[in-house]
Amino acid sequence: MGYGSTAPPKQKGMSKPVKKKTTSMADKLKEHAKHHSKKHMDMMRKDIKDGMSFTKAHNRAKKMVGK
Repeated sequence: MGYGSTAPPKQKGMSKPVKKKTTSMADKLKEHAKHHSKKHMDMMRKDIKDGMSFTKAHNRAKKMVGK
């Protein structure tokens, strides 16, 4: 970076920006809900809204509340 740059330097470990659900994500969650409990799906939706990936949210929900 040179003089006059307005972007702050990136720091190691900074979180990614929160992704918004798209139509395809909503469809994927709807299909996924056929195989899982309401608690599982509620936890997944919260985690995805907070920026977690679908797979990570799914694995966390399985561990915390089960299928």
